Amino acid sequence: MFYRLLSVVQRQRTSRGWQNWPSARSGASAAEAHSVALPAQAQVVICGGGIMGTSVAYHLSKMGWKDIVLLEQGRLAAGSTRFCAGIISTARHLGIEQKMADYSNKLYQQLEQETGIQTGYIRTGSIFLAQTQDRLISLKRINSRLNVIGIPSEIISPKKVAELHPLLNVHDLAGAMHVPEDAVVSSADVALALASAASQNGVQIYDRTSVVHVMIKKGEVTGVETDKGQIECQYFVNCAGQWAYELGLSNEEPISIPLHACEHFYLLTRPLETPLQSNTPNIVDADGRIYIRNWQGGILSGGFEKTPKPIFTEGKNQLEIHNLQEDWDHFEPLLSSLLRRMPDLETLEIMKLVNCPETFTPDMRCIMGESPVVKGYFVLAGMNSAGLSFGGGAGRYLAEWMVHGYPSENVWELDLKRFGALQSSRTFLRHRVMEVMPLLYELKVPRWDFQTGRQLRTSPLYDRLDAQGARWMEKHGFERPKYFVPPDKDLLALEQSKTFYKPDWFDIVESEVKCCKEASTGDQALESLQYLFSNDLDVPVGHIVHTGMLNEGGGYENDCSIARLNKRSFFMISPTDQQVHSWAWLKKHMQLDSNLLLEDVTWKYTALNLIGPRAVDVLSELSYAPITPDHFPSLFCKEMSVGYANGIRVMSMTHTGEPGFMLYIPIEYALHVYNEVMSVGQKYGIRNAGYYALRSLRIEKFFAFWGQDLNTLTTPLECGRESRVKFEKGLDFIGRDALLQQRQNGVYKRLAMFVLDDHDTDLDLWPWWGEPIYRNGLYAGKTTSSAYSYTLERHVCLGFVHNFSEDTGEEQVVTADFINRGEYEIDIAGQRFQAKARLYPVASLYTHKRRKEDVELSDLHGK
Repeated sequence: MFYRLLSVVQRQRTSRGWQNWPSARSGASAAEAHSVALPAQAQVVICGGGIMGTSVAYHLSKMGWKDIVLLEQGRLAAGSTRFCAGIISTARHLGIEQKMADYSNKLYQQLEQETGIQTGYIRTGSIFLAQTQDRLISLKRINSRLNVIGIPSEIISPKKVAELHPLLNVHDLAGAMHVPEDAVVSSADVALALASAASQNGVQIYDRTSVVHVMIKKGEVTGVETDKGQIECQYFVNCAGQWAYELGLSNEEPISIPLHACEHFYLLTRPLETPLQSNTPNIVDADGRIYIRNWQGGILSGGFEKTPKPIFTEGKNQLEIHNLQEDWDHFEPLLSSLLRRMPDLETLEIMKLVNCPETFTPDMRCIMGESPVVKGYFVLAGMNSAGLSFGGGAGRYLAEWMVHGYPSENVWELDLKRFGALQSSRTFLRHRVMEVMPLLYELKVPRWDFQTGRQLRTSPLYDRLDAQGARWMEKHGFERPKYFVPPDKDLLALEQSKTFYKPDWFDIVESEVKCCKEASTGDQALESLQYLFSNDLDVPVGHIVHTGMLNEGGGYENDCSIARLNKRSFFMISPTDQQVHSWAWLKKHMQLDSNLLLEDVTWKYTALNLIGPRAVDVLSELSYAPITPDHFPSLFCKEMSVGYANGIRVMSMTHTGEPGFMLYIPIEYALHVYNEVMSVGQKYGIRNAGYYALRSLRIEKFFAFWGQDLNTLTTPLECGRESRVKFEKGLDFIGRDALLQQRQNGVYKRLAMFVLDDHDTDLDLWPWWGEPIYRNGLYAGKTTSSAYSYTLERHVCLGFVHNFSEDTGEEQVVTADFINRGEYEIDIAGQRFQAKARLYPVASLYTHKRRKEDVELSDLHGK
């Protein structure tokens, strides 16, 4: 019976859709398989016959691409797909993951009818347990998000949990979340059904065929070398699972795919005396680190332990994944947790402890998308033990990406280009996955940070700032200070504080914010860039332009600032985590035969923000140069001396809306300039400030950030930035036609700023991001970022408002009048708070400090 779970499914070779496959199939002998000739060419070659590879093949063939070859080094579905626990769960923290899982659930439900292959799909529902109030709050936040995208779920009491699953011990529960449409399925059968449907649509599938490497010429995929010969192709899709990393490095031009395998354990039992019903709900007890599902009347239970065991760091290879060695000592904490939750299992006979590899990524999100260095090389891998739940949706989005050039949803959080080469170290990956795997079931409160793989990219100022109390966060490998702990604060207590409510760093960031606000004691280059950017870059030398880098649909590929250094040279500043993506986009769209030089100078500079009304005094003393508005207007760039250091690029702008300057300092001068600034600034009340303070300042000024508020599906017209688009110049640029069409037809969402009215900062749960927005009682969107405004003394959220038809649910045009006439609420873990909405741009909120009770929100003017 155990082998039914592993889905050898020999019986299905004769099922509808399988009889026309070439003989190199699961049932063929090695000699027969070796004799089958591969096609000489194809449009697409997919490597990997698990749930990911077959899903990509299925969706590409559904979208009309037929010239596809899928290669599997062993047998179809015989890798980690074969050992999957078979649980489909839609309860995820990220919205894109919720959508992928929901699509997968619906796809798998209808596969049997489509293909005639039994997949074992049973709708069971899932119950997510909470042993603490913080865990229950986390579930309430997920519940709110599931409800607004149409996935049924509810928060239930421990008593209700016992009714739904009588064998559970519920005495220690604070509550739970019930998701009734979750399901179980045989994962290998799903992969085989997807392969069958793809084969019927023309996809050629060859198992027992290994990819040696991908052939690349002039930065583009040209073919694949296998152990049975070459195949010429335009596209290659790496769905090689735990071997995706090795396969990426084997190319003529190596591609970094940062993932690493760990051993994953679950046990199987004999049936209970009264066998569990097939529709018994799945259980996730994250506080106990275990999951439980029915398996043939007994139990399948595994989990994510605190001390995982990385595997295959050295790149060991094997054709098919066999069950690894049992380790009962290692599994014992999870077994104890299972018996505490289900005491009646104590006398139940255990059949087997399964040990199989699962792949994990450095940030717990899967990897998909096109390589930034090789055109036509796509990746779908690193599922963090959620491959079955994501497989259908992820395969669909990647297929859309290949066919249309972009997916139908914003997938930046999963894009391969969010990583750089620095995450490809084997040592880094081994250490990081040992942290990542336990984090799958850890309580993740807002603003938590990874602890492994740190101090990879540090400024020369790191030690100096650290000694002054800097607490650090990491962004794309760069260490940046969150805030600075004063000497009188309890550092240990501050580091250990984790909450969904008002955080312990609140007062620290307040003082940093106040310090920023209050006084205290070449022609070809221009031509190319004009096409790549939406705003007009033909400005006098020294001027700075805020602009978007748009795609064909008018969406933001990047939001950046560009300084014109001279007639033929431009200096581009973009968000930290856009380094790889921006470089890839520029290289992709620049003329190959041009004489343009594109250089990444990130490593050459240290950036300092000098913010506040007295910033001009500090800079003036250090440079002995006039810094008045007449000599140094806003959005202006000068190269000047600061202290003894020459060649400092000083820009009269900040990313917070406050007066001040950005200093881009050659890295060898960074420590000197910092010391001089701090020394001169003492008499002006200078102090260090971290990223949290800057975040608060930029959100209260309605400054949207790429990756948080803006993405590839957001246009300038939807966020009030039409003034940054050169419509009237008569110049073509990427996305212009789409924006002109949108300007004529109207927009279907608008970015708004929400100021919470009836929210108690000290007692109520805080908004962090992703909270549902309600307009006149109806769901209208979700927040994208939020922060406490120390000026307004209220919480401020940014988010998009949609206009859904009450009759059909279809999206309708969103006008400024529609925004301004609505009554709004923000849903924080099931509790709604009234909010006032305003559009960008807004007038300056305050010219001087006012207390909360004196604030009249009519001071905010939307246009």
